[in-house]
Amino acid sequence: MDRNSIIGFVLIGLIMIGFFTFQSRQYKKQLAVQAQIDSINAVERARADSARAAYLLEHPEDTVQLAEVPAAAAAVYSDSLLNAAVIAQEQFVTIENSRISAVFTTRGGQPYSVQIKDYLRYDKSPLYLVEGGKSQLGFVLFAPTAVDTRKFNFEYVAAESSDSVVVMRLPFSNGGYIEQKYTLAADSYSIDEVVSLVGMKDLIPRNVSSIDLDFNLTVPRLEKGYKNETQYSRLNYYFPEDKKPENIGNGRSGSKRFDHKIEWFAFQQQFFSAIMRAPENFVSGEFSVNYLPEEDPSHDLMQCSASMRADFTPGTDSIRIPFEFYFGPNHFGTLKSYDHKYEKVIPLGGWLVGWFTRFVIIPLFDWLHRFISNFGLIILLMTIFIKIVVLPFAYKSYSSSAAMQILKPELDKLNEKYPKQEDAMKKQQATMDLYRKAGISPMGGCLPMFLQFPILWAMFRFFPASIELRQQSFLWADDLSAYDSILDFGFRIPLLGDHLSLFALLMAVSMWFYSKILTPSQTTGNDPNAQMMRFMSLWMMPIMMFFICNNLSAGLSYYYLLSNLITMAETFVIRKWFVKPEKIYARLKAAEGKPAPKSKWQQRLEEAQKMQRQMEQQKSRRR
Repeated sequence: MDRNSIIGFVLIGLIMIGFFTFQSRQYKKQLAVQAQIDSINAVERARADSARAAYLLEHPEDTVQLAEVPAAAAAVYSDSLLNAAVIAQEQFVTIENSRISAVFTTRGGQPYSVQIKDYLRYDKSPLYLVEGGKSQLGFVLFAPTAVDTRKFNFEYVAAESSDSVVVMRLPFSNGGYIEQKYTLAADSYSIDEVVSLVGMKDLIPRNVSSIDLDFNLTVPRLEKGYKNETQYSRLNYYFPEDKKPENIGNGRSGSKRFDHKIEWFAFQQQFFSAIMRAPENFVSGEFSVNYLPEEDPSHDLMQCSASMRADFTPGTDSIRIPFEFYFGPNHFGTLKSYDHKYEKVIPLGGWLVGWFTRFVIIPLFDWLHRFISNFGLIILLMTIFIKIVVLPFAYKSYSSSAAMQILKPELDKLNEKYPKQEDAMKKQQATMDLYRKAGISPMGGCLPMFLQFPILWAMFRFFPASIELRQQSFLWADDLSAYDSILDFGFRIPLLGDHLSLFALLMAVSMWFYSKILTPSQTTGNDPNAQMMRFMSLWMMPIMMFFICNNLSAGLSYYYLLSNLITMAETFVIRKWFVKPEKIYARLKAAEGKPAPKSKWQQRLEEAQKMQRQMEQQKSRRR
């Protein structure tokens, strides 16, 4: 062993001896500190018990309420005013305007219930987005120990409160206090809150510069269809300057944590939201959502929770931390008026579908609603308008389909001429030549389909999320935003549900008839793929759409029904008056004995195929 190795081992030994010595001293210090803390806690418990007994002697009427306070929560604070606040009597204060009525409790200085006045639940009872006892909003601050506001009864400051303002304070023995002030603006769904830390400079440690917030809310079921309501309910959270909020939920329980700034979050039911915003941003957050089963006896929808942290500037005797609440409907115009991108909680689809919905469907819908109160008629006029807009593009598709039906006898001859599977390429080439000679493009229907698909998807997203249709009746449907049931089974059938929706059934039947009209023009011959496509179009698609729409919005099924009926009418008119068989046959006769016209793309394709064959021949010669 050389000298360097010996020096290394000695140094390692010295380091280990120093480390263990340091740890031993730290452990003794921790024991001493813990013994001091235990002694202080014992003294405080005795002091709190004494304060509790004195309070009971002065306020015997609170005996029942105090019995409900856990012993551990009743007296653990060195501040006598905090101990008194734990066992003080709870009070309720109401503020309201033309939109909402909010009840606040002094227990935690928080909202207790919020009623949205302009709306009712499906059973026609008052609509409470926040039900009494099913919400918890608490702030946790170190002053100098952890103070959770939910454990204390605040003092209601009547002198500074009014019909639209609630002021509550939690006092400390040094003269400082935590104040929560709620202000409800006139004709608004918004409530402003300011949490103030007054005269607490000496209580809050210098290294504490943030306050923690916990907001838990059990959202009740408010709509007719559990499946539809669950699918469109979720928890949203918005990062500053983002284009749209992120979310968790949509029928699936989950949780997420973030360690960067968040401007607001929303507990979103299908048509209503409880939104909390921090104008100066939350610095981190953790969210979770848990959906309750349909048979839940409390008739609740989901449990949402947000654990947030907000920063403040320490070292002053007056710290103000502002927050904003929104308790109201998911109405696009109303949410947008707050200019905080709240309207993004409404699921309108991706950029293309969302753009079409925001700038075409919603303005058209609102414009028609200014003159017409019947939403069934509004949907009919919207469908007609959209069909007129896409008609120039759809005409090409309908005329190509009608022309191919006229050529069906000629296509049948080609099937007889090329019956074998190995002749499939020849048959396909002959079919394409026939189409070109007749001046028909079999791909002519692709563009209209691509144009109509975003519209169909936009409607699929718009109707279930449109609060305007909520509880609006039409024909046999009592709520266009939910399913229309003409038969309740009394039991649940997998995939179908416990009812039968007439609009969904009529939509599926109309889809079958439309497919039946189109399929005669499609020759399948012995091609199994073509036969499968025909079976899918004629049977599988209508059946699948029926199962999907049976639990969705009746307004959506009604729109698809109208769209199919108008499409069939357009197809009939185009075939009868615009597509002339004699012109097509005249074209075929004039093209007899002449090569079929080829597009530039077809010419380039044939040249490429010719070059490929030549290269293969050259390779075979070299071998």
